[in-house]
Amino acid sequence: MSEHRIEVIINGEPVTARVPARRLLSDFLRDDLGLTGTKRGCETGICGACSVMVDGRLVKSCLSLAVQADGQHIDTIEGLADGEALHPIQECFIDGGGLQCGYCTPGFVMATCALLAANPRPTTDEIRQALNGNLCRCTGYTQIIESIHHAAEKLHGN
Repeated sequence: MSEHRIEVIINGEPVTARVPARRLLSDFLRDDLGLTGTKRGCETGICGACSVMVDGRLVKSCLSLAVQADGQHIDTIEGLADGEALHPIQECFIDGGGLQCGYCTPGFVMATCALLAANPRPTTDEIRQALNGNLCRCTGYTQIIESIHHAAEKLHGN
């Protein structure tokens, strides 16, 4: 299988790598770079656990090839915190009980980042629509939605 040289910016840091043509972005992030916050779930794009931001767009990394990210900026869950200080969205998920086992949480947090960047004060229906591609088997979504409302207030005021 052929390999390709890619250059990406991941969580603000330049990365140059050689990757096989068919290497999934999720595998590149997890296995090659050790960014294991990006989870492998369904590997069919249904669960959203692998969600990352690519040039400001929410992307399911299990459906994208690493070579497709060449020249782009990728933000993962690891890039949200500022050292030991969690991002406000992460804090709101913890404070609001928007996580239990935590497996799906990185995908929900990244989806929330995308949502609040596009819509700083979403309604509950808009939140539900934005989360449509993410699955949680533990929380029942109520606390996730409440956590997102709280994050919107914290980041953007009433």
